[in-house]
Amino acid sequence: MLPLRIIPRYRLLLQYDIRPEFYDTYYEYVIKEFVPALQSMGLYMVAVWHTAFGDYPVRQVEFIGESLEAVSEVLHSDRWQTLESRLTSYTQRYRRKLVRYRAGFQF
Repeated sequence: MLPLRIIPRYRLLLQYDIRPEFYDTYYEYVIKEFVPALQSMGLYMVAVWHTAFGDYPVRQVEFIGESLEAVSEVLHSDRWQTLESRLTSYTQRYRRKLVRYRAGFQF
């Protein structure tokens, strides 16, 4: 099977703090359900950042998509609403941002 090749055009940034009482549950959910579900919908995780210092969200997770239409379709789906709702139950200071893709770190 050939590797999947996509041309990233948009980046979905998810920023948040993980609620301490849900660390284990959060990690299990993100690894086993959240990321695979988004990949099956056409958004691919490309980075996870951890903030060690400063008053910023502790976690930033980045997904890329090939078109605005593809990303919009995901973000307006019932499945996304369910996935995001569950993610936010394990987090605080949650923020979602969609930006045009460019190489390097984006905030």
